[in-house]
Amino acid sequence: MVEQFVAPVDDPTGDTGGPIRGSLVWATWALFVGLGVMVAGAGLFATTVGIRAEGEGFPTVAIGAMSAGYYLGFLLGSRAALYVLTTVGHIRVYTALAAMLTVVILVSGMVVHPAAWIALRMLAGACLAGQYVVAESWLNQIVTNDQRARVLGFYTLVTVVPYGVGQLGVGVFDPATLTIFAVAAILISVAVTPVSLSAAAAPPLHLSSQKMTLRELFRLVPTGVITSLLVGIAHGAFIGLGAVYGARVGLSAAEVGVFVTMPTLGSLLLQIPIAGASDRIDRRVVGAASAAVAAAGAAGLLVAGADNVVGLAAMVLIGGTTYPLYSIAGAYTNDWVPAARLTAVAAQLVVVYGAGAFAGPLIASTIMGVVGDDGYVWTVLIAHLAIALYLAARVAQAPAGVRAKPWNDVALTERALYVPATVASMGRRLRRTTRTPRRRRGQAPSGTTGGGTQQP
Repeated sequence: MVEQFVAPVDDPTGDTGGPIRGSLVWATWALFVGLGVMVAGAGLFATTVGIRAEGEGFPTVAIGAMSAGYYLGFLLGSRAALYVLTTVGHIRVYTALAAMLTVVILVSGMVVHPAAWIALRMLAGACLAGQYVVAESWLNQIVTNDQRARVLGFYTLVTVVPYGVGQLGVGVFDPATLTIFAVAAILISVAVTPVSLSAAAAPPLHLSSQKMTLRELFRLVPTGVITSLLVGIAHGAFIGLGAVYGARVGLSAAEVGVFVTMPTLGSLLLQIPIAGASDRIDRRVVGAASAAVAAAGAAGLLVAGADNVVGLAAMVLIGGTTYPLYSIAGAYTNDWVPAARLTAVAAQLVVVYGAGAFAGPLIASTIMGVVGDDGYVWTVLIAHLAIALYLAARVAQAPAGVRAKPWNDVALTERALYVPATVASMGRRLRRTTRTPRRRRGQAPSGTTGGGTQQP
């Protein structure tokens, strides 16, 4: 199956529905500070749950279901937040979800039971998804196209780094006590202060975008759909059960915190270079190479183990090369659809990625139950190898690739790490005005087929 390119119609004004006229720093500092504190609390909570579940002797399948429930909640929460956001506004949604997340964390510390934690993790995922929808739609509204890449790049750092710092907190507080849950809840509550005291942002404009079903998207860009699914499986397993694997191989709570933080370091080092490379050459080639390196890192972890420098370096390598994969899949898909359908396409990719992320922890926990603790690493290795082989096969089938879009036209450059569902809130804002079609270099005008066929 191959795809035909339909040239997008861009808004020549670059309007996002409300760009600011003053200082961008002054307009965004409160959101960035609040979001950073909240993500730190979320990182502490997520890692604590994994370690505590192992310490309490929860069944492996139940632990996998907890991680799967988080992604299911994330998927549902992002859709609900998009609807509520247009009715009550950014700050009210942000504050309400923070209050709910605080309650979820405290109840998790008081009610330690597998069934309760599955439900609570699903609620936590829904709350965090809503917070990312608020943040990204807020930013998308106030920045212009010439600022977008820089702002989203800084936004990525704000969400990645504090999450890793929060994970290190399991080495400071005892995961077996209510105190660590209380600290995470305090961070979530404090995160409301700067946002609620900042100048209110107007609700985002309604998006005048065309709809697209998943079947239509698969028919148009099968490579993007299948890659998003495989990446979701890989990320769901890798992120969801990392703390459990570390605890089971004998790492202390502090060592587990360091172990699961290493992928964050890898993302900081390699995310932007890899994403930048995919903007210049065939995204499929970059994705295949990145997935192959991630598989090699998993092989290194399998041989060396988690309790040494080599194992930590392997986690850095896996994190640095796996996290850009969803961005690559999304950007590749957007290369093949018209601008008026970008939002609809992003929403469908969220569903596909979320389905994979939901299945990933269940698959990994099942394999761990059969082959032992190393089943976690084997799942990560096989999933990334499957991505690499699939993309390589697609390149061989249709080697002629389309020139990538400018960075500003990519719906979301990061967010594969912890916020896959929030792509639904992104995409360029489309004004209800007359648009002038604009050709991209080396591509055919709207209504014709681009230079050569391409695989999604």
